[in-house]
Amino acid sequence: MKLAESQSKLFEEFSQIIRENRLSHAYLFSGDFGSLDMAIWLAQSRFCVTPENGLPCGHCRPCRLIAQGDFSDVKIVEPQGQIIKTDTIRQLTREFSQSSFEGQAQVFIIRDADKMHVNAANSLLKFIEEPQSQIYIFLLTADDSRMLPTIKSRTQLFYFPKNRAYLEELLQKEGLLLTQAKVLADFAKDDVQALDLAKDNKVLDLINTVERFTQSLLSNQDLLYLDVAKLAVQCSEKSEQEIVWAFLTYQLGKDIQNPQARRWLDLVYEARKMWLANVSFQNAMEYMVLS
Repeated sequence: MKLAESQSKLFEEFSQIIRENRLSHAYLFSGDFGSLDMAIWLAQSRFCVTPENGLPCGHCRPCRLIAQGDFSDVKIVEPQGQIIKTDTIRQLTREFSQSSFEGQAQVFIIRDADKMHVNAANSLLKFIEEPQSQIYIFLLTADDSRMLPTIKSRTQLFYFPKNRAYLEELLQKEGLLLTQAKVLADFAKDDVQALDLAKDNKVLDLINTVERFTQSLLSNQDLLYLDVAKLAVQCSEKSEQEIVWAFLTYQLGKDIQNPQARRWLDLVYEARKMWLANVSFQNAMEYMVLS
């Protein structure tokens, strides 16, 4: 992702912070669109050996290794399953007190930080409250409301809104029609997902099918039962079925003021719960339309 284009305002703000050497020790980035790229870029700014206009060059050895996730003084933590365990954070905080390997700084990036166990978050809080020199912590979350208030109050919060115009332009460069680009730009959470969807013709066909199916739902057509059977044949894989549930929710959510759309959203939610409980996709969808 090109931060200068996708998050131009934030890029300019952090560029000024880097040039003035005002980078704080703890940040909370809310939103998926470019937040990891920004954290990595800021990490590069601490170690770059050939900065350009005061900003990381992206080409020197430290910059390349950090981008590859293979730099000893930059640690990236992710959930194991659906949780970041307390032991993981405790091990991380032990590393805070150790000397850096290649420079004076250490950077810790925690993805999906809202998935930290409450004890893990409290362990991290102690180090945020008592910052050590040249240690930088970036907490990344899709939604800052899921974070502990004590963590939020002790970090600098920045929002990373989705740049739909940037995504549309990116998708059109991939050869998508404007209508397809608009839909995917609105649907995808970030550029990686958008590009993955754009390159999968099966998924594009499936999205078009779900769009027509949603229109049938809202017009109360009598042949919905048959439409479900066709949809089930088209998406035999679990990953494809997940796309159907997600896109159904997205399509109905666009018409949220419509009471009928809200009713279908409730039914989609119930049917998806059945599917997650190992009811077959077709049976869950049939339950939905028969309801």
